[in-house]
Amino acid sequence: MEIDFLQYQVRNGDTLTSIASRLDMTGEELKLFHNFHCQKMDKVWFENLNQVKKIFVPTDFKTKEQKEQERKNSLPNQLSDSFFAKIYTVDETFESPFESNVNIKYAVELNLRKDKNTGQYILNYLQKDFKSNGNPPDDKVSSLSMACMQSIMPLEFIVNEQGKIIGFENHKRITDTFSKQRKELEEFYVGEVSQHYMDTFEKSINDEMFLLRQFQSTLLFQTLFPKIDWFQKKTKWKESFYLVQNSFPVQCEITIEQENIEEDSVSTILNGKIIELCTSQEIMRGIQLKESAPEPASGNIVLEYTTHTKNKNLLQAKASVLLNHEEEFIHQHHINITQG
Repeated sequence: MEIDFLQYQVRNGDTLTSIASRLDMTGEELKLFHNFHCQKMDKVWFENLNQVKKIFVPTDFKTKEQKEQERKNSLPNQLSDSFFAKIYTVDETFESPFESNVNIKYAVELNLRKDKNTGQYILNYLQKDFKSNGNPPDDKVSSLSMACMQSIMPLEFIVNEQGKIIGFENHKRITDTFSKQRKELEEFYVGEVSQHYMDTFEKSINDEMFLLRQFQSTLLFQTLFPKIDWFQKKTKWKESFYLVQNSFPVQCEITIEQENIEEDSVSTILNGKIIELCTSQEIMRGIQLKESAPEPASGNIVLEYTTHTKNKNLLQAKASVLLNHEEEFIHQHHINITQG
């Protein structure tokens, strides 16, 4: 057990304040510290230490301000090239009372750099090794869907100083790439159904804002790319999240807690409770009505980040979304993102 205090031999003329001042403490702080560590009969209550022979003093006392500064210094406070690892493994589970649970696993490769000319951060993003319920997609539609998406990878996103993805570095490059790759896809995926899917896919990626929202509204992107200032917050605040992909952002009230889980890492947990007056049906359908919600949706989103206290990089990220209707869950989504 580590001892973080020692006994000080009280001298003539010593007071709580005079001793405390040498330790960068107040007299009240020293009194509380001593009384916490001493026996009941040895507690002190007055500034004058007459008839007090010994008093417990800390070996490494930190003021509230110093502790707060240490907390801030152990957490990310700005985006940097080293915040992300090069590769993460992603494990997602979708649960619904109306359908069978679905589990998907895949890997994402990231390379974040700062453009010397524009000063913007550019994120190179590649998704690969997709498996559903433990197996690669074996049906034609799923295989074609993965092939179309893979054909435009890697993607390059613009990331703001806060760490959020705000646009594509070159949207035209994406559409041009698919146009070239489509010829090869059509040689392998033949038939009217495949042609219709590729037409729809091409139309979707041509709409830059629609395509961007496709990514921004995923739980993966909302979890993997947090706002950096989240880590420095201490009080409640309001934040909007997509609880269902391709729906609309729902306002939540966020509370935060942090704890050191190991000597060199810290856990930051955000708990968001739905406060927006909309129904769960609106969220699931992605259509927000103007009328006031007779039965507002209930549920929450929880995001947990593990970051390194020294180099501040993201070691692990987790998130869960729970959406209820009349106290019964109708949608759950969990994601676990780990390095390597």
